[in-house]
Parts: sequence; C-alpha cells; structure tokens
Amino acid sequence: MLACAKAAAVLLASAVLLSGQSARAYGPARSWWEPGQGGVFSWDEIQDNPTGQTTIVNRNGPVRTEGHPFFEPLGRNGRACVSCHQPANAMSVSTAVLQERWKETAGRDPVFAGVDGSNCPNLPQDEIDSHSLLLKFGLFRIALPWPPAFQPEFRIEVVRDPTGCNNHARYGIGSTSPAVSVYRRPRIAANLEYVIRGPKGAVFMADGREPDLASQARNAILIHEEASTPPSPEQLRQIVALESALFAAQSSDIRAGLLDEEQGPLVLGPQNLALGNAATLGAATAGRVLRSFESWRAGTTGHSAYQRDFRASVARGSAVFFNRTFSVGPHSKQGTCATCHDAGTTRWMDIGTTNRSPAEAIPELPLFRVTCDAAAVPHPTLGRVIYTQDPGSALISGKCADVGAIVVPQLRGLAARAPYFSNGSAGDLRELIEFYDRKFHIGYAPEEKQDLLHFLSVL
Repeated sequence: MLACAKAAAVLLASAVLLSGQSARAYGPARSWWEPGQGGVFSWDEIQDNPTGQTTIVNRNGPVRTEGHPFFEPLGRNGRACVSCHQPANAMSVSTAVLQERWKETAGRDPVFAGVDGSNCPNLPQDEIDSHSLLLKFGLFRIALPWPPAFQPEFRIEVVRDPTGCNNHARYGIGSTSPAVSVYRRPRIAANLEYVIRGPKGAVFMADGREPDLASQARNAILIHEEASTPPSPEQLRQIVALESALFAAQSSDIRAGLLDEEQGPLVLGPQNLALGNAATLGAATAGRVLRSFESWRAGTTGHSAYQRDFRASVARGSAVFFNRTFSVGPHSKQGTCATCHDAGTTRWMDIGTTNRSPAEAIPELPLFRVTCDAAAVPHPTLGRVIYTQDPGSALISGKCADVGAIVVPQLRGLAARAPYFSNGSAGDLRELIEFYDRKFHIGYAPEEKQDLLHFLSVL
C-alpha cells in the first residue's frame, strides 16, 4: 500500500513538472514550516523538489510539534531550529524557497532576522539588498570572536568588506568585541548518526567548532534565535533525540522513479539510510555499493526505455564517483570523490572554495589577507600569505595550515537544497562538478560529467 501511494505521488509530481508548471509553486514554497505552527511531524515527511521528491524519515516515529524546542521559537526574534532546517529542503534551506518566502512575507519571516539573516545587523532590515547574501547564495552571517581564546599563529586583515560588517565600529574586527564575519550555508540536520559514529569522532559546523549536537543546539538557540537564557537540559535532549533520528535523501526522481526499491542500489533512498544499509559514500564501501547498481547499469529495471537509460546513467555516475581517480592534496595523492566524502575520513580540508586571489574572489563576499608567523607550519599549498574569503577552521584552531579548511559536508538531498559549497558558489550540480574538474585537473569527459550529475541528483 505504501509503495502504491508513493508511486502515485511520483506520477503526480511528474505530471506537474513535465507540464511546464513551476516546481517551486507546486512544492517547497507551499511547504514552509513556520515556527510554532503546530501539527505533526510525521515519520516520513515527503516534499517535492524540482526533480522529484525528498523524504525525511523519522526513525523514532511521528512528533507532535507543539512545545517541541526544535519547532518552537525560544528566543526574541521568532525563529526556531526549523527556520533554517526546513523539511522541504532536506533539513537545510534553498535560495529558491528563501526568495519565495521573501516575496510572501515582504521580508518579515524570522529567517531574515537581522542578527545573521542580513549582511550586517546595522543595515536597514526592510530592504532586500540588506539580505542579498542570503537570497542569492543562501548564506547566513557567522560572527566568530577574534582572536580566539589562545594566541593564533597569524594575523588577519580585511582587504575588501562589501557588507561593511568586518570594518564596522560595533561588529567588526576593530570593535570592543572583535569578531570576524564570514558567510556560510546551513548544513542539513539529518543523517547525523553517520557523522556521530565516524571513526575519527564527530565535529559539527563548517569549521568544526562544535563537539556534539547538544553544544551545537545550545549555541544556535543563544545566537541565531537570540535567546536570553540557554535551553534547558530537557529541551536539548529533545532536539538531539530528534536530529539523531532523522534521515534525509531523495526518495523519488521523475526520471528514475522510486529510489527506495527493494533490491535497489544500497546508497539510494532514506529508508536505506535509516536502516543502516547505505553505510557511507566512502571508498571502503565502494565495491558493495557498485555491485548494488548492477541491474541499473545493465538497463534491466525500469518502466520505460527512458527510465532504464537514466538509471544506467546513474549507475555509470556511481562508478565515476567511487572509481575515477585524480590527484588530491599537496603531495599529489591519488583519490576519488569517495575518498573525501566518507564520513569520518577527514575533519576538514581546503579544496579552494574559500581561498581565492583578489582577482578570483567573489565580489559580494569579504576578502581577508592572512599573514602567518615565521615559526608557524605554513599552509600546505599557499605558504604564509593567504587571501581568503573565509578562514574556515583556522578561526577556531588558530593554525596557519588550517586557513580556508572546511569540514567536508554530506551529499544527501542535493536536489532540494541548491546552491552548493559552504559559500553557495556553485549554483547547481553542473557548476559543482565543473569546479572540481578545474580545481583538480581531473579531465572528465562530457559523458562522465552528465553521469556524475545524475548520480548526485538522486542521492
């Protein structure tokens, strides 16, 4: 019965999308979860996206949201955790939905709160330009104390400050409470069991500053919700219990059909994640995962020739992801996409999305010059003078070698939460693939790029 209902939902979504109607109007824009709205967060929240549907599986079962601290505002700006971790966007947010939300509420939704939903709190909050980084790139302002509690190995200077926040008398580096403002995408609040049990231990946030989910939730409520008092131990327990039980992935695709099929590929679908079948997207599981794609690769499953062809492309894309080797790191070590996207393989790394020369820097984002001490271990590829738009984990560790390093994110529910990278610099999956191809000189053939795109779009 459940499979029939899901199949019907896929066919309905396909009919709407293929008829030329707006996928956004049909799906996510109508599915914004407002703080305090009440209702039940079901065991399988199914949400439309441009290429199919994402499902959020709650392994602990349905949750009555009234009074639940993930769904209720706990601070003075009206936000809740769900404001920035929307079920329709695989427990993150997308720029398409944020833009719709701005239009629907004239910019008054709590997600646009001036503390970090605007380019800087001093700007006129009713003007759309004050929220340009959130609306264009999906970026929230993260203000981190500088210097950290211990002596850093480098000094940091503001080269360009288009938002005005890093040079501001109240919010900037030279203020009485010095802080560096960087701008980052929110990570998805799901599939965290795989992060928690990683072999090297868990770290959270793009810079790894939070050691566990309770710490992350506490600080998010105090900072992003602007709460005057910390959440209670019971509130933290409820948030951690929910986030630890959520699993998000693309569950259907208008080209591939249902992705949670019995005997289907192991890494696809939220049920495989919730049941522990999917493991990670890491190199250690490559052989087992690739074997699970055999029927798709052979073109023997699917209700139409088009569906069979698309599934075969996804299967080939999985081989590109797990098997296509290229040089990574300063010592030309050979790796694959799976080398870095295996949970727990590495905590953070610099792939070049944030460290950019002044000529290459994204003009809307701040640019910093980092000058490392002579005694410091230098950055592995950029030496002791580094231009960066986000120093990344170096703002936490104070280490020169960490400048621009970002904790490797997970790749689930990508179809529901564009844009990509911590700074939103890849507007779609093709731009993401092109970036890696250029950065690591991979030399993907056009067919490999297309197959890899299809694979990533169904994760």
